[in-house]
Amino acid sequence: MDTTSSTDPDFGGEDGAAHVNAPGLQWFVFALFFIFGGITSLNDVIIPKLKELFTLNYMQALSVQSAFFFAYFAVSIPGAWLVKKVGYMRGAAIGLVAMMAGCLLFIPASASATFVVFLFALLVLASGITVVQVVANPLISLLGPARTAHSRLTFAQAFNSLGTTIFPYVGAVVMLGSLAHVSAADLSGPALDAYRVAETKAVVHSYLGLAAALLVIAAVVWFNRNRLKGEHHGEGSILSSFDLLRRARFGFGALCIFLYVGAEVAIGSLIVNYLEQAPVLGLGEQAAGKMIPFYWGGALAGRLIGSAVLRMVSPGKVLAFNACGALLLLFISTHTSGALAACSYLAIGLMNSIMFPTIFSLACEGLGKRAADGSGVICVMIVGGAVVPPLTGHIADLSGSLAMAMALPALCYAVIAGFGWYARRPVAA
Repeated sequence: MDTTSSTDPDFGGEDGAAHVNAPGLQWFVFALFFIFGGITSLNDVIIPKLKELFTLNYMQALSVQSAFFFAYFAVSIPGAWLVKKVGYMRGAAIGLVAMMAGCLLFIPASASATFVVFLFALLVLASGITVVQVVANPLISLLGPARTAHSRLTFAQAFNSLGTTIFPYVGAVVMLGSLAHVSAADLSGPALDAYRVAETKAVVHSYLGLAAALLVIAAVVWFNRNRLKGEHHGEGSILSSFDLLRRARFGFGALCIFLYVGAEVAIGSLIVNYLEQAPVLGLGEQAAGKMIPFYWGGALAGRLIGSAVLRMVSPGKVLAFNACGALLLLFISTHTSGALAACSYLAIGLMNSIMFPTIFSLACEGLGKRAADGSGVICVMIVGGAVVPPLTGHIADLSGSLAMAMALPALCYAVIAGFGWYARRPVAA
Protein backbone atom coordinates (compact mmCIF):
# COMPACT_ATOMS: atom_id res chain seq x y z
CA MET A 1 0.00 0.00 0.00
CA ASP A 2 1.05 3.55 -0.57
CA THR A 3 1.75 5.12 2.80
CA THR A 4 4.75 7.14 1.79
CA SER A 5 3.96 10.58 3.11
CA SER A 6 6.49 12.74 4.87
CA THR A 7 6.24 15.32 7.60
CA ASP A 8 9.06 17.70 6.87
CA PRO A 9 10.54 17.89 3.40
CA ASP A 10 11.97 21.33 4.06
CA PHE A 11 15.51 21.29 2.83
CA GLY A 12 17.57 23.20 0.38
CA GLY A 13 20.58 25.09 -0.70
CA GLU A 14 20.51 28.41 -2.47
CA ASP A 15 17.66 27.35 -4.72
CA GLY A 16 15.74 25.73 -1.85
CA ALA A 17 16.30 22.21 -3.12
CA ALA A 18 19.76 20.78 -2.60
CA HIS A 19 20.61 17.45 -4.14
CA VAL A 20 23.47 15.04 -4.47
CA ASN A 21 24.48 13.02 -7.50
CA ALA A 22 24.31 9.52 -6.01
CA PRO A 23 22.52 7.15 -8.41
CA GLY A 24 23.70 4.08 -6.52
CA LEU A 25 22.14 5.35 -3.31
CA GLN A 26 18.85 5.91 -5.13
CA TRP A 27 18.54 2.20 -5.76
CA PHE A 28 18.95 1.44 -2.08
CA VAL A 29 16.18 3.92 -1.29
CA PHE A 30 14.00 2.30 -3.94
CA ALA A 31 14.70 -0.97 -2.13
CA LEU A 32 13.29 0.64 1.01
CA PHE A 33 10.01 1.32 -0.74
CA PHE A 34 9.93 -2.27 -1.98
CA ILE A 35 10.48 -3.59 1.56
CA PHE A 36 7.91 -1.16 3.06
CA GLY A 37 5.17 -2.47 0.84
CA GLY A 38 6.24 -6.07 1.21
CA ILE A 39 6.45 -6.06 5.00
CA THR A 40 3.11 -4.32 5.36
CA SER A 41 1.34 -6.74 3.02
CA LEU A 42 2.84 -9.72 4.89
CA ASN A 43 0.32 -8.91 7.63
CA ASP A 44 -2.33 -10.37 5.31
CA VAL A 45 -0.47 -13.69 5.53
CA ILE A 46 0.31 -13.54 9.25
CA ILE A 47 -3.28 -12.78 10.31
CA PRO A 48 -4.86 -16.10 9.23
CA LYS A 49 -1.77 -17.89 10.56
CA LEU A 50 -2.07 -16.38 14.04
CA LYS A 51 -5.86 -16.67 13.97
CA GLU A 52 -5.57 -20.44 13.64
CA LEU A 53 -2.61 -20.89 15.99
CA PHE A 54 -4.14 -18.92 18.85
CA THR A 55 -7.80 -19.77 18.06
CA LEU A 56 -8.72 -16.08 17.78
CA ASN A 57 -11.97 -14.52 16.64
CA TYR A 58 -11.87 -12.05 13.77
CA MET A 59 -11.62 -8.95 15.95
CA GLN A 60 -8.71 -10.43 17.91
CA ALA A 61 -6.92 -11.54 14.74
CA LEU A 62 -7.28 -8.13 13.16
CA SER A 63 -5.67 -6.54 16.20
CA VAL A 64 -2.48 -7.43 14.30
CA GLN A 65 -3.26 -4.45 12.09
CA SER A 66 -4.07 -2.34 15.15
CA ALA A 67 -0.62 -3.02 16.59
CA PHE A 68 1.02 -2.31 13.25
CA PHE A 69 -0.80 0.84 12.22
CA PHE A 70 -0.98 2.36 15.69
CA ALA A 71 2.70 3.14 15.14
CA TYR A 72 1.73 5.76 12.55
CA PHE A 73 -0.28 7.57 15.21
CA ALA A 74 2.27 7.18 17.99
CA VAL A 75 5.55 7.60 16.11
CA SER A 76 4.92 10.00 13.21
CA ILE A 77 5.34 13.18 15.27
CA PRO A 78 8.29 11.92 17.39
CA GLY A 79 9.82 10.55 14.20
CA ALA A 80 9.59 13.94 12.51
CA TRP A 81 11.18 15.55 15.58
CA LEU A 82 14.00 12.98 15.43
CA VAL A 83 14.66 13.69 11.76
CA LYS A 84 14.79 17.41 12.47
CA LYS A 85 17.43 16.75 15.13
CA VAL A 86 19.69 14.25 13.38
CA GLY A 87 18.95 14.74 9.67
CA TYR A 88 17.44 12.59 6.94
CA MET A 89 20.18 10.02 6.49
CA ARG A 90 20.79 9.37 10.18
CA GLY A 91 17.05 9.29 10.78
CA ALA A 92 16.63 6.71 8.03
CA ALA A 93 19.41 4.57 9.53
CA ILE A 94 17.78 4.72 12.99
CA GLY A 95 14.44 3.73 11.53
CA LEU A 96 15.99 0.81 9.65
CA VAL A 97 17.65 -0.45 12.82
CA ALA A 98 14.28 -0.26 14.61
CA MET A 99 12.72 -2.27 11.77
CA MET A 100 15.47 -4.86 12.12
CA ALA A 101 14.84 -5.03 15.88
CA GLY A 102 11.15 -5.66 15.20
CA CYS A 103 12.03 -8.53 12.86
CA LEU A 104 14.38 -10.06 15.46
CA LEU A 105 11.66 -9.86 18.13
CA PHE A 106 9.84 -12.61 16.23
CA ILE A 107 12.41 -15.00 17.73
CA PRO A 108 11.24 -14.56 21.37
CA ALA A 109 7.67 -14.31 20.10
CA SER A 110 7.95 -17.77 18.57
CA ALA A 111 9.85 -19.21 21.55
CA SER A 112 7.18 -18.00 23.98
CA ALA A 113 4.31 -18.91 21.63
CA THR A 114 2.49 -15.87 23.00
CA PHE A 115 0.20 -13.73 20.82
CA VAL A 116 0.92 -10.49 22.71
CA VAL A 117 4.66 -10.83 22.04
CA PHE A 118 3.91 -11.10 18.31
CA LEU A 119 1.89 -7.88 18.55
CA PHE A 120 4.77 -6.13 20.30
CA ALA A 121 7.19 -7.27 17.60
CA LEU A 122 4.88 -5.88 14.92
CA LEU A 123 4.55 -2.58 16.79
CA VAL A 124 8.33 -2.16 16.96
CA LEU A 125 8.67 -3.12 13.29
CA ALA A 126 6.00 -0.63 12.24
CA SER A 127 7.57 2.09 14.39
CA GLY A 128 10.78 1.75 12.41
CA ILE A 129 8.84 1.83 9.14
CA THR A 130 7.11 5.02 10.25
CA VAL A 131 10.40 6.78 11.01
CA VAL A 132 11.86 5.80 7.64
CA GLN A 133 8.70 6.88 5.84
CA VAL A 134 8.98 10.29 7.45
CA VAL A 135 12.31 10.48 5.61
CA ALA A 136 11.54 8.60 2.39
CA ASN A 137 9.96 11.17 0.07
CA PRO A 138 12.30 14.11 0.81
CA LEU A 139 15.27 11.75 0.71
CA ILE A 140 14.29 10.62 -2.78
CA SER A 141 13.92 14.28 -3.73
CA LEU A 142 17.44 15.03 -2.53
CA LEU A 143 18.99 12.28 -4.61
CA GLY A 144 18.74 14.13 -7.89
CA PRO A 145 17.64 17.37 -9.55
CA ALA A 146 14.38 18.94 -8.39
CA ARG A 147 12.98 18.87 -11.94
CA THR A 148 12.97 15.05 -11.94
CA ALA A 149 11.80 14.56 -8.34
CA HIS A 150 8.23 13.67 -9.39
CA SER A 151 9.40 10.86 -11.69
CA ARG A 152 11.68 9.47 -8.96
CA LEU A 153 8.82 9.48 -6.44
CA THR A 154 6.50 7.74 -8.89
CA PHE A 155 9.18 5.16 -9.64
CA ALA A 156 9.73 4.60 -5.90
CA GLN A 157 6.00 4.10 -5.33
CA ALA A 158 5.96 1.51 -8.10
CA PHE A 159 8.56 -0.41 -6.06
CA ASN A 160 6.21 -0.13 -3.07
CA SER A 161 3.40 -1.76 -5.06
CA LEU A 162 5.77 -4.37 -6.43
CA GLY A 163 6.64 -5.35 -2.86
CA THR A 164 2.97 -5.71 -1.91
CA THR A 165 2.49 -8.00 -4.90
CA ILE A 166 5.49 -10.30 -4.43
CA PHE A 167 5.87 -10.65 -0.66
CA PRO A 168 2.40 -12.15 0.08
CA TYR A 169 2.90 -14.95 -2.44
CA VAL A 170 6.29 -15.89 -1.02
CA GLY A 171 4.89 -15.52 2.50
CA ALA A 172 1.96 -17.80 1.73
CA VAL A 173 4.32 -20.49 0.40
CA VAL A 174 6.67 -20.23 3.38
CA MET A 175 4.29 -19.54 6.27
CA LEU A 176 0.96 -21.16 5.45
CA GLY A 177 -0.18 -24.72 5.21
CA SER A 178 2.88 -26.59 6.50
CA LEU A 179 0.85 -28.54 9.05
CA ALA A 180 -2.53 -28.17 7.44
CA HIS A 181 -3.69 -31.57 8.73
CA VAL A 182 -3.39 -30.35 12.34
CA SER A 183 -5.53 -27.71 14.04
CA ALA A 184 -4.70 -25.75 17.18
CA ALA A 185 -8.34 -26.13 18.22
CA ASP A 186 -7.77 -29.90 18.60
CA LEU A 187 -4.72 -29.54 20.87
CA SER A 188 -4.08 -28.41 24.43
CA GLY A 189 -1.31 -28.10 27.01
CA PRO A 190 2.27 -28.95 25.98
CA ALA A 191 1.13 -30.34 22.63
CA LEU A 192 -0.48 -27.00 21.76
CA ASP A 193 2.60 -25.05 22.83
CA ALA A 194 4.86 -27.30 20.76
CA TYR A 195 2.58 -26.94 17.75
CA ARG A 196 2.62 -23.15 18.02
CA VAL A 197 6.40 -23.02 18.33
CA ALA A 198 6.85 -25.38 15.35
CA GLU A 199 4.39 -23.48 13.17
CA THR A 200 5.85 -20.06 13.93
CA LYS A 201 9.38 -21.11 12.98
CA ALA A 202 8.53 -20.44 9.33
CA VAL A 203 7.44 -16.94 10.31
CA VAL A 204 10.68 -16.40 12.23
CA HIS A 205 12.84 -17.55 9.32
CA SER A 206 11.03 -15.13 6.99
CA TYR A 207 11.59 -12.17 9.28
CA LEU A 208 15.22 -13.12 9.93
CA GLY A 209 15.78 -12.86 6.19
CA LEU A 210 14.19 -9.42 6.23
CA ALA A 211 16.37 -8.42 9.19
CA ALA A 212 19.50 -9.33 7.24
CA ALA A 213 18.37 -7.27 4.25
CA LEU A 214 17.55 -4.32 6.50
CA LEU A 215 20.99 -4.51 8.09
CA VAL A 216 22.66 -4.18 4.69
CA ILE A 217 20.50 -1.22 3.69
CA ALA A 218 21.00 0.48 7.09
CA ALA A 219 24.76 0.13 6.69
CA VAL A 220 24.67 1.70 3.22
CA VAL A 221 22.56 4.63 4.46
CA TRP A 222 24.81 5.13 7.50
CA PHE A 223 28.02 5.17 5.46
CA ASN A 224 26.41 7.83 3.27
CA ARG A 225 25.08 9.86 6.20
CA ASN A 226 27.21 12.92 5.39
CA ARG A 227 26.56 13.05 1.66
CA LEU A 228 23.59 15.43 1.84
CA LYS A 229 24.78 19.04 1.75
CA GLY A 230 22.70 22.11 2.53
CA GLU A 231 20.07 20.22 4.52
CA HIS A 232 18.03 22.29 6.95
CA HIS A 233 14.65 22.00 8.66
CA GLY A 234 11.96 24.39 9.77
CA GLU A 235 11.86 25.41 13.41
CA GLY A 236 8.09 25.56 13.83
CA SER A 237 6.19 23.16 16.07
CA ILE A 238 4.96 20.10 14.21
CA LEU A 239 1.91 19.89 16.49
CA SER A 240 0.74 23.25 15.13
CA SER A 241 0.11 21.46 11.82
CA PHE A 242 -3.13 20.05 13.16
CA ASP A 243 -4.86 23.42 12.94
CA LEU A 244 -5.17 22.59 9.23
CA LEU A 245 -7.99 20.21 10.14
CA ARG A 246 -10.17 23.30 10.57
CA ARG A 247 -10.06 23.81 6.81
CA ALA A 248 -13.05 22.00 5.35
CA ARG A 249 -11.32 20.57 2.27
CA PHE A 250 -8.24 19.40 4.15
CA GLY A 251 -10.20 18.04 7.13
CA PHE A 252 -12.50 16.08 4.81
CA GLY A 253 -9.50 14.73 2.93
CA ALA A 254 -7.67 13.73 6.13
CA LEU A 255 -10.76 11.83 7.25
CA CYS A 256 -10.81 10.04 3.90
CA ILE A 257 -7.17 8.99 4.29
CA PHE A 258 -8.16 7.47 7.63
CA LEU A 259 -11.12 5.66 6.04
CA TYR A 260 -9.26 4.59 2.89
CA VAL A 261 -6.33 2.99 4.69
CA GLY A 262 -8.77 1.31 7.07
CA ALA A 263 -10.92 -0.12 4.28
CA GLU A 264 -7.96 -1.23 2.16
CA VAL A 265 -6.28 -2.98 5.09
CA ALA A 266 -9.51 -4.59 6.34
CA ILE A 267 -10.29 -6.09 2.95
CA GLY A 268 -6.72 -7.26 2.37
CA SER A 269 -6.49 -8.76 5.86
CA LEU A 270 -9.53 -10.97 5.28
CA ILE A 271 -8.65 -12.28 1.82
CA VAL A 272 -7.54 -15.70 3.05
CA ASN A 273 -10.53 -16.22 5.34
CA TYR A 274 -12.91 -14.86 2.69
CA LEU A 275 -11.67 -17.21 -0.02
CA GLU A 276 -11.68 -20.17 2.39
CA GLN A 277 -15.46 -19.90 2.71
CA ALA A 278 -17.28 -22.77 1.00
CA PRO A 279 -19.74 -20.49 -0.86
CA VAL A 280 -16.82 -18.51 -2.33
CA LEU A 281 -13.95 -20.82 -3.37
CA GLY A 282 -13.50 -23.14 -0.39
CA LEU A 283 -9.72 -22.99 -0.75
CA GLY A 284 -7.16 -24.23 1.74
CA GLU A 285 -5.16 -21.70 3.71
CA GLN A 286 -2.05 -21.77 1.52
CA ALA A 287 -3.97 -21.72 -1.76
CA ALA A 288 -6.02 -18.76 -0.53
CA GLY A 289 -2.84 -17.00 0.56
CA LYS A 290 -1.44 -17.30 -2.94
CA MET A 291 -4.38 -15.22 -4.16
CA ILE A 292 -3.38 -12.17 -2.11
CA PRO A 293 -1.01 -10.86 -4.84
CA PHE A 294 -3.98 -10.43 -7.17
CA TYR A 295 -5.40 -7.84 -4.77
CA TRP A 296 -2.15 -5.90 -4.47
CA GLY A 297 -1.21 -6.55 -8.09
CA GLY A 298 -4.45 -4.86 -9.10
CA ALA A 299 -3.30 -1.80 -7.19
CA LEU A 300 0.00 -1.86 -9.10
CA ALA A 301 -1.74 -2.11 -12.47
CA GLY A 302 -4.26 0.54 -11.50
CA ARG A 303 -1.51 2.95 -10.53
CA LEU A 304 0.08 2.63 -13.97
CA ILE A 305 -3.27 3.12 -15.69
CA GLY A 306 -4.36 5.87 -13.33
CA SER A 307 -1.21 7.93 -13.84
CA ALA A 308 -2.27 8.34 -17.48
CA VAL A 309 -5.99 8.85 -16.80
CA LEU A 310 -5.34 11.52 -14.17
CA ARG A 311 -3.63 13.68 -16.78
CA MET A 312 -6.86 13.90 -18.75
CA VAL A 313 -9.67 13.67 -16.19
CA SER A 314 -10.37 15.65 -13.02
CA PRO A 315 -8.71 13.82 -10.08
CA GLY A 316 -11.83 14.31 -7.97
CA LYS A 317 -14.01 12.62 -10.58
CA VAL A 318 -11.53 9.75 -10.94
CA LEU A 319 -11.51 9.30 -7.15
CA ALA A 320 -15.32 9.31 -7.01
CA PHE A 321 -15.47 6.80 -9.89
CA ASN A 322 -13.00 4.42 -8.25
CA ALA A 323 -14.73 4.63 -4.86
CA CYS A 324 -18.07 3.85 -6.50
CA GLY A 325 -16.37 1.02 -8.37
CA ALA A 326 -15.14 -0.41 -5.05
CA LEU A 327 -18.68 -0.16 -3.67
CA LEU A 328 -20.07 -2.00 -6.70
CA LEU A 329 -17.47 -4.75 -6.45
CA LEU A 330 -18.17 -5.22 -2.74
CA PHE A 331 -21.90 -5.49 -3.50
CA ILE A 332 -21.31 -8.06 -6.26
CA SER A 333 -18.94 -10.12 -4.11
CA THR A 334 -21.22 -10.23 -1.06
CA HIS A 335 -24.32 -11.10 -3.13
CA THR A 336 -22.84 -13.81 -5.34
CA SER A 337 -20.75 -16.94 -4.89
CA GLY A 338 -17.93 -18.90 -6.47
CA ALA A 339 -15.43 -17.35 -8.84
CA LEU A 340 -17.51 -14.20 -9.36
CA ALA A 341 -17.53 -13.47 -5.63
CA ALA A 342 -13.79 -14.11 -5.38
CA CYS A 343 -12.77 -12.12 -8.46
CA SER A 344 -14.92 -9.11 -7.59
CA TYR A 345 -13.45 -9.10 -4.06
CA LEU A 346 -9.86 -9.21 -5.32
CA ALA A 347 -10.57 -6.62 -8.01
CA ILE A 348 -11.17 -4.01 -5.30
CA GLY A 349 -7.38 -3.63 -5.27
CA LEU A 350 -7.63 -2.16 -8.78
CA MET A 351 -10.10 0.45 -7.52
CA ASN A 352 -7.88 1.25 -4.51
CA SER A 353 -4.86 2.02 -6.68
CA ILE A 354 -5.13 5.79 -7.12
CA MET A 355 -6.99 6.58 -3.90
CA PHE A 356 -4.18 7.41 -1.46
CA PRO A 357 -2.16 9.78 -3.68
CA THR A 358 -5.32 11.35 -5.12
CA ILE A 359 -6.93 11.98 -1.73
CA PHE A 360 -3.60 13.33 -0.52
CA SER A 361 -3.16 15.75 -3.43
CA LEU A 362 -6.78 16.92 -3.33
CA ALA A 363 -6.66 17.49 0.42
CA CYS A 364 -3.37 19.42 0.28
CA GLU A 365 -4.33 21.47 -2.77
CA GLY A 366 -4.06 25.17 -2.00
CA LEU A 367 -1.98 24.76 1.17
CA GLY A 368 1.02 26.47 -0.39
CA LYS A 369 3.91 26.73 2.04
CA ARG A 370 1.97 24.60 4.54
CA ALA A 371 1.94 21.56 2.26
CA ALA A 372 4.62 19.94 4.41
CA ASP A 373 2.46 20.45 7.51
CA GLY A 374 -0.44 18.83 5.69
CA SER A 375 1.75 15.87 4.77
CA GLY A 376 2.54 15.33 8.44
CA VAL A 377 -1.11 15.25 9.44
CA ILE A 378 -1.88 12.84 6.57
CA CYS A 379 0.86 10.52 7.85
CA VAL A 380 -0.79 10.42 11.28
CA MET A 381 -4.21 9.67 9.74
CA ILE A 382 -2.85 6.39 8.37
CA VAL A 383 -3.82 5.14 11.85
CA GLY A 384 -7.13 4.25 10.20
CA GLY A 385 -5.45 0.93 9.47
CA ALA A 386 -5.44 0.28 13.23
CA VAL A 387 -9.13 1.13 13.76
CA VAL A 388 -11.29 0.01 10.84
CA PRO A 389 -9.98 -3.60 10.49
CA PRO A 390 -10.74 -4.73 14.08
CA LEU A 391 -14.15 -3.04 13.89
CA THR A 392 -14.79 -4.96 10.67
CA GLY A 393 -13.73 -8.15 12.47
CA HIS A 394 -16.06 -7.34 15.36
CA ILE A 395 -19.00 -7.05 12.96
CA ALA A 396 -18.03 -10.43 11.47
CA ASP A 397 -17.93 -11.98 14.96
CA LEU A 398 -21.32 -10.53 15.95
CA SER A 399 -23.06 -11.38 12.67
CA GLY A 400 -21.20 -14.60 11.92
CA SER A 401 -20.76 -13.34 8.36
CA LEU A 402 -17.77 -11.84 6.56
CA ALA A 403 -20.18 -10.57 3.89
CA MET A 404 -22.06 -8.58 6.51
CA ALA A 405 -18.79 -7.20 7.87
CA MET A 406 -18.03 -5.68 4.46
CA ALA A 407 -20.69 -3.04 5.21
CA LEU A 408 -18.07 -1.04 7.13
CA PRO A 409 -15.50 -0.82 4.30
CA ALA A 410 -18.42 -0.03 1.99
CA LEU A 411 -19.35 2.92 4.20
CA CYS A 412 -15.73 4.11 4.04
CA TYR A 413 -15.78 4.04 0.23
CA ALA A 414 -19.10 5.90 0.17
CA VAL A 415 -17.58 8.77 2.16
CA ILE A 416 -14.52 8.78 -0.13
CA ALA A 417 -16.78 9.00 -3.19
CA GLY A 418 -18.44 12.02 -1.60
CA PHE A 419 -15.06 13.68 -1.07
CA GLY A 420 -14.06 13.04 -4.68
CA TRP A 421 -17.18 14.77 -5.92
CA TYR A 422 -16.79 17.59 -3.38
CA ALA A 423 -13.18 18.21 -4.44
CA ARG A 424 -13.70 17.77 -8.19
CA ARG A 425 -13.04 21.47 -8.84
CA PRO A 426 -9.57 22.97 -8.25
CA VAL A 427 -9.09 25.34 -5.34
CA ALA A 428 -9.52 28.94 -6.47
CA ALA A 429 -6.19 30.75 -6.76
